This record gives sequence, structure tokens and C-alpha cells, in this order.
Amino acid sequence: MHIGFDISQTGSGKAGCGYFAHALIKAMLELAPEHRYSLYPSFGDFYFDALMPFLNPYAGGHVHYGPRHLSRETARVFWNGPAVESVLNRPDIVHANNFWCPTQLASSRLIYTFYDMSFAVEPAWTTEANRVGCFDGVFRSAIAADWVVAISEASRVHYLNMFPHFPADRIRVIYPCSRFADSSAVGKRPKALDDVPVGRYWLNVGTIEPRKNQRRLVEAYARYLAQGGAPMPLVLAGGKGWLMEDFKKHLVELGVEAHVMMIGYVSDDELIWLYRNCCANLYPSLFEGFGLPVLEGMQFGAATLASNATSIPEVAGDAAILIAPEDTEGWAQAMLRLAGNRLERDRLRDAAIKQAARFSWEDSANQLLKLYEVAVASPKRSGLGQARCPNETTMNITKGASDK
Repeated sequence: MHIGFDISQTGSGKAGCGYFAHALIKAMLELAPEHRYSLYPSFGDFYFDALMPFLNPYAGGHVHYGPRHLSRETARVFWNGPAVESVLNRPDIVHANNFWCPTQLASSRLIYTFYDMSFAVEPAWTTEANRVGCFDGVFRSAIAADWVVAISEASRVHYLNMFPHFPADRIRVIYPCSRFADSSAVGKRPKALDDVPVGRYWLNVGTIEPRKNQRRLVEAYARYLAQGGAPMPLVLAGGKGWLMEDFKKHLVELGVEAHVMMIGYVSDDELIWLYRNCCANLYPSLFEGFGLPVLEGMQFGAATLASNATSIPEVAGDAAILIAPEDTEGWAQAMLRLAGNRLERDRLRDAAIKQAARFSWEDSANQLLKLYEVAVASPKRSGLGQARCPNETTMNITKGASDK
């Protein structure tokens, strides 16, 4: 097969979507080197990383790079042009990974990775520009994709609820996995935690934004402290997202600003240490396509308190305490119980390691390769490969869906 694969979000600043694409292409290159791979550093006009043309992390004689674009405008013109399939040498597969997808492929099978549709659930969770761009991409997939890869059963169900015309037998669930290959790694203590004892901090990993629900988490933490909880700091490891400009003011109003450590984006080594040495990993997200920090924390034995919403129960299984994300008092009570019960923390850690072992990039890549084979052997979707979206407006957005 000639496999065309979107790597536009796999640069140095990659987040959830980028890690998914990066890990899958790496695994496929190892498992199936007999195929020809064309990797696309830019893909469409929604997400653009100007540094991607200079990054080449995927080596091999069977690996080739598609057109490189140094500006969003040249990428937009190319990917929306009528001759794109011919210029790409008509790959058997074109796999879209960054929310945008082409609608003009006449023979190549279009595979579309669907992460989640949180932007369509609650406008307050993101910006108008991101919401419009994400929905435009998902809508295009509903028109033109030959197959959809959903990253959870919850995402699959949501997609079909939003687009009931899409054939249910052409959407497959392929789970993401941890970015960390070595579960025995000990990591490196972040300098910000030099004075914090091992096992004596709460951890939350993720971009600080409304959907990740850190506002309610700090409210629960304030209740935990007010009810006599051990004064362990709450460590927030993640970059600043959108619509949270007043978050620090909120900490002050709650009286917990001295106890909350916002350490920002951390390295992989630092993240491993944080997972391995926390009292518990707290993940109260309101909506997830998957919930990677839950799985990665479990990989390193973190006792886990997590939201019971959307896909998170699929990831956590029976190895976490699941709480409604809106239940602030429930979170506070669970923290109080876990902080004072070493046996329960140990039980959760053992269960977490076993649950994390169920997810494998090798298994996921094998599933994807099998899907490619089925797609090539199957007809395109009833001639819809030539369909166009009613309104193909150019998305002039600096940052797309990379924080998913």
C-alpha cells in the first residue's frame, strides 16, 4: 500500500492529537515496513506549524515526505486544490489527523481520526475560532470520509448521534496509548517540587482550560483543606489554555493560592516522576475523547480519582475512583478518604498498573493497518468522494485542536 499520513501536529509542541498520530506512525513503520509511507508535515488550512518542514523524526528508506509549506496560505491553496490527489501520486490511503480533511479525493480512501466533539457541547469550553474550525473539519469528514477512526466508544457514539447518515459499520474504535515506552522509568523531579516530600502532593495534568474543570477541582481542594485534610499542595502540570484569565484570582478568593502550585508545561521525564510519586492523580474533566493523563498516570502506579463522564470510564475501568465532575463535595470527600487510607491507595496503584497494561500501541497500529487493508478492498462511500461542503471558508486560525 501507499499510505499518506498527516503528521502536522507531531512537532515539538504536540499534545493529545499529536501524540496519537506520532505513536501510530512510529508503530506502523516498525510493524509494516513493506508499505510506502508519504508523511504530510502540513495538512489543510486549520492547523499549521511553521517548524514542521524542518523536523524529520521518521527515518527509513520507505518513508517519504509530502509537500512542505512555509505559510498557511500556500498550504491552504495546495490542500484545497483540485489536483491534490494527483500531486500526491494518488496514495491508496490518506489519513487525516488534525480535524481538517479534504473532500475532493476521487480514488484515495480517506481515513479520518475523530477525537471528540466537546466544542459542539458547550460553547464556554473553547473559543469561537476553534469551535468553528473544529466543526468545519468534523462536518467535512461526515461528508467525505470513507472510514472514521474514533479514539473511544464514547466518541464513536457521539459522532453517530451528530451524523446519523454516516454508516455505522465504517467507524472503528482504535484506542490511544501512553506516550511512555518504559514503565520502569523513574523520571526526574521538577525543580519546583524540590521541597515537596514524595507522596505528599495531589496532581492534576492537563491544559488549564474550562473543559478540564480545574476551577471545580480547586474548589474541591479548598473544601478538603477546610475539612481538615492534610495540607498537601495541589500541583497543576499543564500549559495555560483559553478562557481562564481569572483563574489565579479564583485561587485567591478561595484562599488556596499558597497551596496550589502551577508549574506549567513539564518534560516527559518530569511528568513520569510526578505520576510515580503523587498521592493521587486527579482528573475531573467534564468531557474527553479519551483521557490520556488517566492512562499515563496508571502506567506509573498513580492512585486515580477521575471523572465518570464520557470516555474516562473506558480508560480507567475498575482501577479508579470515579466521581461526577460537577460534584465538588464528592471530590473533596474522596480526597479526604484517600489521603487517610494507605491501604486503599496501594490497592488503587496495583489495579492501575494492571489496567494500563491493557493498552498497547502495537495492538492499535495493527488494528489500523487492518483497517487500511479493508478500506482499500472496499468501494468508496457511494461516490461521495467528490462531495463538497456547502461552505468551504478558509479558517484563519493560528492554533487548532492540538490541546485535545
